[in-house]
Amino acid sequence: MMIKKKIPYGRQHITDEDILAVTETLQSDYLTQGPKVLEFEKAFAEYIGCKYAVALANGTAALHLCAIALNVKKGDRVIVPPITFAASANCIRYCDGEVIFSDIDPDSYTLDYDKVKALLEKHPKGYFKGMVPVDFAGYAVDLEKFKKLADEYGMWIIEDACHAPGGYFTDSKGVKQNCGNGNFADLAIFSFHPVKHIACGEGGMITTNNKALYDRLMILRTHGITKDPGLMKENHGGWYMEMIELGYNYRLTDMQAALGISQLKRADPGMKRRHEIVDKYNLAFKDQPKIKMPHVPASVFHGHHLYVIQVENRKALYDHLLTRDIIPQIHYIPTHLMPYYKSFGWKEGDFPVAEAYYQKCLSLPLFPSLTDEEQNYVIETILDFLK
Repeated sequence: MMIKKKIPYGRQHITDEDILAVTETLQSDYLTQGPKVLEFEKAFAEYIGCKYAVALANGTAALHLCAIALNVKKGDRVIVPPITFAASANCIRYCDGEVIFSDIDPDSYTLDYDKVKALLEKHPKGYFKGMVPVDFAGYAVDLEKFKKLADEYGMWIIEDACHAPGGYFTDSKGVKQNCGNGNFADLAIFSFHPVKHIACGEGGMITTNNKALYDRLMILRTHGITKDPGLMKENHGGWYMEMIELGYNYRLTDMQAALGISQLKRADPGMKRRHEIVDKYNLAFKDQPKIKMPHVPASVFHGHHLYVIQVENRKALYDHLLTRDIIPQIHYIPTHLMPYYKSFGWKEGDFPVAEAYYQKCLSLPLFPSLTDEEQNYVIETILDFLK
């Protein structure tokens, strides 16, 4: 089978409606922080099912502001999984906090609850300040369980939901809990990088149900500056503003927000298409003992940002796919083995489940505009290799 162009693991899908939305904003009165940002925030909060949403320049900026808003400071210990993008841990380091890694579950690839519980039990209450569970690949972490632990040990939770807008888990009462809805995590973050469910080029969002955190985030996003008379020490007139704390320029532009609003309108059909692609992979690989497929229990509606398989000869398969114009990806190199984090004493052997996973993991092409022909080609190429 011949394909017309290379097939990446992820790709943005830009429609005529998207282009029109951005063009209309370019012709409006606002390019940076304007009405489209607020519109996007309201629409996203409604989609996720939370009270507040704060649009930001990217997902990393969102993580950084979460750490600041939760007052992470030097010496604060925060639990993070080793299988995640480095930003999930880096946000704690930005505030001079201490990252404490804890191993992943061998099936969900998310934070292992039992290992976190055992880690907490080894130390007095207050030893850890918080945790950053990651909805890896779109797998919705059971935050109800982690929230009980957090409450018992006096900890906060940042949910890294970058992979999982639209995903959910079913709680102990049978209620569907959307990733990022704020019912269990103090703050949650999302990314609008091109390979994510919703693409803004770059962009991020923080969601929460906590009004005090929301108010502070809105100030932190824009240099720590406010024009709210209730927060200012003085008021010299309509032009007057005050910088009340050290903030950042982490704003999203109206152009990006317009694209995000347009993309959000296709979120449900996009998720449906992702599940169709995953179902086809699962059917193709179900009788292949050399492939470990993603595990998804009935209690989880998977966001399916990634379709990750595990194979023994991962490097050979990776190289083979590249020669066939298929570009898979590895998610992720264990963060604790990055040179920066190894300088703090983390080393090989610290987290055997994460390290074993890394040796075998491979993310296959998964995005709504992937055609049946392209997916068939990917499947055939893998099956031919395994023969």
